[in-house]
Amino acid sequence: MKKVLIINGHPNPDSFNYALSEAYLRGAQKNSAEIMQLNLAALDFDPNLQFGYQKVMPLEPDLQMATEQIKAADHLVWIFPLWWFGYPALMKGFIDRVFLPGVAFKYRKNNPIPEKLLKGKSARVIITADTPYWYYRLVMRGAATRQLKKGTLEFSGISPVKVSYIGPIMNAKPAFLEKQLAKVEQLGSRLV
Repeated sequence: MKKVLIINGHPNPDSFNYALSEAYLRGAQKNSAEIMQLNLAALDFDPNLQFGYQKVMPLEPDLQMATEQIKAADHLVWIFPLWWFGYPALMKGFIDRVFLPGVAFKYRKNNPIPEKLLKGKSARVIITADTPYWYYRLVMRGAATRQLKKGTLEFSGISPVKVSYIGPIMNAKPAFLEKQLAKVEQLGSRLV
């Protein structure tokens, strides 16, 4: 049975990102998958990795649970808004605190490239934005995609990582939003 973890990085529970998360969940429930959900805004943790990797910061119970869910999952679904070429501070803090040495990667003696500890997992990244896709690709150069896909997920061994970009959201007509929810539900039903 495939284990799927849906991670919602939007800090506002009234956001369209929450509707997308629920749409993916509805689709995934059509399979015999085990589905877990993490709404980062509902977790209790300090997003500041105060000492970098110089001193261990004990994980709060919510982060311990999240770490175990990430380790157990076969497929990770990340849903978040594009803010200032990246993702919300809450999500960045979550990644800083959870994707740690010994969890996501392991340093190797006499080798500058760490061992990837999350191999065998795949991911879907769903980004919402007020920016048209062409602007995101040409001007922003896909900054948030590169940061999460290359700098975190693939660095940790997660592959393949597929990306869905939904935008512009600002002033979008209800028909457009409904169409996007249906697309995300279909992604969930295929567990991709």
